[in-house]
Amino acid sequence: MSGVEEVLRHFMAAHRLPAAFADTARRHYLPLAEKLDHLREQLGRPLVAGIHGCQGSGKSTLATLLTAWLAQVHGRHCVALSIDDFYLTREQRRELAERVHPLFITRGVPGSHDTALLDRTLDALTLASGTVAIPRFDKTTDDRQPERDWPRVKTPVDVVILEGWCLGVKPQDPATLGTPINRLEAEEDSDGRWRQYVNNCLRTDYLPLWERIDYWIMLAAPSFDCVFEWRMEAERRLCAQGGGQHLMDETAMRRFIEHYQRLTEHALATLPPHMDQLIRLDEQRRVQSGSPPSGGR
Repeated sequence: MSGVEEVLRHFMAAHRLPAAFADTARRHYLPLAEKLDHLREQLGRPLVAGIHGCQGSGKSTLATLLTAWLAQVHGRHCVALSIDDFYLTREQRRELAERVHPLFITRGVPGSHDTALLDRTLDALTLASGTVAIPRFDKTTDDRQPERDWPRVKTPVDVVILEGWCLGVKPQDPATLGTPINRLEAEEDSDGRWRQYVNNCLRTDYLPLWERIDYWIMLAAPSFDCVFEWRMEAERRLCAQGGGQHLMDETAMRRFIEHYQRLTEHALATLPPHMDQLIRLDEQRRVQSGSPPSGGR
């Protein structure tokens, strides 16, 4: 077994991935890692890659594979970040819910992230020399971990891979916000204040972050309908890890994902033409097609 095959085998074993993942990795993901390594060499500076995908699409697995491959095969110093680790604290979201709209107590949508913290972290990883603490959010407690518990990495790094469900999403036309698209919007945001605030946050706080991405990757689900099943799978894994205390039932999960329906459908409709690498998935998250890695926008 070659050295590179050994890296893939160990990765799959560590993450308990099925045997079929090896073919997917060889055909789609490892050529992408090679492209990122080449692009980092061309840039002559730290590369920031972004992975967009709806909940449960496999973003974190792909980000972890890319960083492991770049580190172990190419000797790159890499860091994988999730936008989920940059949520506002529970107390900050409680204040936002009181000040703007009650729906902001639920983490996830634009406006519920600490974008300034993410911006500072990207600066520290790519511009500074020293050590930087990487924020961590604990979904079992629905709050940010204490800073003393954050992992530390040496900087600067060669490659930062940032993944998240709303990465790259642009604001919607305000005229489209007036009509609710699901029960949550109709019953709990009847005047549209919540979705208007989300849209404004995308414009003012998130677009500048998207400009920092050098290379865009999208894991495209067939439709929003997949999110429920994929998210329930993730919830069951989280439950198993945390002792079974936080599992959402199906009713709670359906309401939860309705927070993300509008922007997930907006992303599926608008993002593919703007991606450097588009990877289309089927309902079982198997790769159905992948555009060849491009050289950037």
